[in-house]
Amino acid sequence: MNLKSYSPKETKQLASRLALRINSPHKTALVLALSGDLGAGKTTFAQGLAETLGAKTRALSPTFVLMRKHEIKSKYHHALYHIDAYRFNSDKEVSALDLKKILRDGHNVVLVEWAERIKKAIPKDAIWIKFSHTKNGDERSINISDGTMN
Repeated sequence: MNLKSYSPKETKQLASRLALRINSPHKTALVLALSGDLGAGKTTFAQGLAETLGAKTRALSPTFVLMRKHEIKSKYHHALYHIDAYRFNSDKEVSALDLKKILRDGHNVVLVEWAERIKKAIPKDAIWIKFSHTKNGDERSINISDGTMN
């Protein structure tokens, strides 16, 4: 699915609509794998998703802490794990986050910025969301696909 966003506010609204669609029971964690250039809208999207899922804290970029856990008020999900893989150099660094344990819990939503850097650690059923700048200022192209990233 290819979408356009013309402002940060609209990017948050797109995330909000997706959050409402994914709010259902899962056997394992629901994983959203975000990719795209710096400033393309990944963190803005994460903020919109977290707000709609009822996060008690604001979703800030976890670039320097690598991962933030947000308690959420959702019928089916209890926690949003927001991971920023920008500083990761290999899939092996993911083991320090205990990601396998987090992914086993169907009450978790895991949102990974710069997911392409840890592609081997991302489950095959993840939802991939690619953000791209366009030539028109704040406009962004957002491509959402199930399965592995092309």
